[in-house]
Amino acid sequence: MAAIHRPRARRARSGLVPPLASLLIPLLAFLAACSPSAVVVPTIPPDATASQVPPATATPAAPTPTPAPTFPLTILDDEGTAVAVAAEPQRIVSLTPAATETLFAIGAGDRVVAKVEDIAAYPPAADTLPIVATYQGVNVEQVVALEADLVIAGGNFFTPPDAIAQLRDLGIPVIVLYASTIEEALSGIERVGIAAGAAGAAADLTAAMRAEIDQLAAKTSGLVKPKTFYEIDATTRIYTVPAGSLYAEMLTLAGADPITTDESYEISLEELIIADPEVILLGDDADYTTAADVAARPGWEGIRAVKDGNVRPIPAYVLVTRPGPRLVEGLRALIEALHPGVLG
Repeated sequence: MAAIHRPRARRARSGLVPPLASLLIPLLAFLAACSPSAVVVPTIPPDATASQVPPATATPAAPTPTPAPTFPLTILDDEGTAVAVAAEPQRIVSLTPAATETLFAIGAGDRVVAKVEDIAAYPPAADTLPIVATYQGVNVEQVVALEADLVIAGGNFFTPPDAIAQLRDLGIPVIVLYASTIEEALSGIERVGIAAGAAGAAADLTAAMRAEIDQLAAKTSGLVKPKTFYEIDATTRIYTVPAGSLYAEMLTLAGADPITTDESYEISLEELIIADPEVILLGDDADYTTAADVAARPGWEGIRAVKDGNVRPIPAYVLVTRPGPRLVEGLRALIEALHPGVLG
């Protein structure tokens, strides 16, 4: 059996994402898998003579590319479960929007037989796929009937744990993924590629994404960072990004000083007023909430961003909150909203 692909160490997570916020933040994302730049160290037998030990050189030889994993293989997912995948999957079920986007982006879309409901469905080629899960639960019987040989699920309770357990009890490999940083999201894309037998395409995708993210981050590195409130939703309660999350990192790279909360995603109006953001970004869709709506809210009129007219929409919030192949577009959208003109 091929070697286990282990994720990077990560801190423990607890708590549920608020139901309303979960509709706006597909937390589906994936964790670190294989390191994209692993170093291979040659083994020297302990009884080797000096003549048998290769001499040190000023310029080391170019590393030999690590061959793509072959099946059968075992992947250690983000919940610490070793998931065995016997053969290259031919009937994949995606239980996260980000996984759906990833599978299509790496050329495995024709093997996806079902998906989770997506309020902002992408790509269009996935529109006709059967829906076997909503944000309320998973139709396990339908997944089984489709003869799925790989399921990509979401961690942090995005996919109900009991559904994951049922599928595994029925012999279906389920890989649970969750990303709390940009690097974990990129590494998760690579892991999906490994599991689907498209490791090379996934590695090419993430290499391009890393390069673009670095280029975009360089554009904002020397800019003044306005104190920024990213609004996920404020229909009844107010939701924003948690500290230490992928979304907070995206805002920081985009040139913001983000106002954050805890893992409940909730922030009180009192806390927001004290924070007094210079910019408010509307991450819940410009067609749903406008700057005028924000200004009309009781208690919001004294916030600096509202007084100064710095309440700005994000064209497509899923670009920011979905840890998949379009994260680069999300970072670009944030930069354009925060620092108009800096990208040229």
